[in-house]
Amino acid sequence: MLTTRYVPGAPNWIDLGTPDVETAAAFYGPLLGWSLQEAGPQAGGYGFFELDGKVVAAVGPLTQEGAVSAWTPYFHTADADATAKAVEQAGGTVRVAPDDVFAKGRMAGFTDPGGAEFAVWQPGTIKGLDLVTENGSLAWLELYVTDAETARPFYQAVFGWDIQDITFGDMPYLLLSTAEGENAALGGVRPLQAGDRPHWLPYFEVADCDASVVRVRELGGDLVAPASDIEGVGRFAVVSDPHGARFAVIASVG
Repeated sequence: MLTTRYVPGAPNWIDLGTPDVETAAAFYGPLLGWSLQEAGPQAGGYGFFELDGKVVAAVGPLTQEGAVSAWTPYFHTADADATAKAVEQAGGTVRVAPDDVFAKGRMAGFTDPGGAEFAVWQPGTIKGLDLVTENGSLAWLELYVTDAETARPFYQAVFGWDIQDITFGDMPYLLLSTAEGENAALGGVRPLQAGDRPHWLPYFEVADCDASVVRVRELGGDLVAPASDIEGVGRFAVVSDPHGARFAVIASVG
């Protein structure tokens, strides 16, 4: 379960890279109740999505040549430079070298051996997201890869995650948990469908999954995988925004 009591390896930030920040705000605002707060003239177009005054995500323009619109999860680290070295030693790639973001923190961006992109955040004045697991906020993460057994040793080496083999129905699933904290599950690993690209997929909590899918389409997004139920977990669907960035909406049980 995600919390804002951030421990090493826990998701503590997420942002959207998009070719049009205003269009993104016009989509996610009505869908999830978010409002866009610009970070200021020195931030290069970066801004924060807020829900009732609490930061739930961030957004910024695409800056790398050939980049596609996508959500990127960040994981807590006490030392971004040490994590960058661990990524390289484990077979990953440093996509964005560790760098300070004013006094707010230090970040770095990586690509795992399978090709999925992620990042880390070393907190400064910003510790992480203000809200998770509530309606309109980040609830879960999943990694889609061609070879889960390649992902396992990499992320264990980089973050020290506990990775367990479980099943959802007849589907194999790797459950990811931080090494510290109670109820420390943060996400899972699913097999990649043929022709797809490796990626991290964020899940955002909603009150009604099916109504959210309808709203996605009304706002110019698309349905990637139809709504389905997972016993004891909830009902979810995978969708995309008008620029193709994928995410899931989930109405959790309990």
